[in-house]
Amino acid sequence: EVQLVESGGGLVQPGGSLRLSCAASGFTFGNDDMSWVRKAPGKGPEWVSGITNGGGRMYYADSVKGRFTISRDNAKNTLTLQMNSLKAEDTAVYYCVLGWGLAGYDPRHQGTQVTVSS
Repeated sequence: EVQLVESGGGLVQPGGSLRLSCAASGFTFGNDDMSWVRKAPGKGPEWVSGITNGGGRMYYADSVKGRFTISRDNAKNTLTLQMNSLKAEDTAVYYCVLGWGLAGYDPRHQGTQVTVSS
């Protein structure tokens, strides 16, 4: 059974930083491209960033480009999202998902809450 457990969310002031982690199990992590997706209150889910299975290529939504960095450690089955220069509009529940876009997004999954507020 695929399990993805996110952590690292919290409350941070505008301009601050957070580092999200996703612990993966139940599948061969190094075989799959991975993404981060977020869901803000009252809005639809938004793809944020993705990384190829080997970690060689990373892609970002325009809304986070230059501020967020995605990475992975295939030896530790871990996906990470470093978020800098956070803005109020980054407030959302963040999910790590298999693959690209919103295909792997499941609203029943817990995710980790990020709140950017002064």
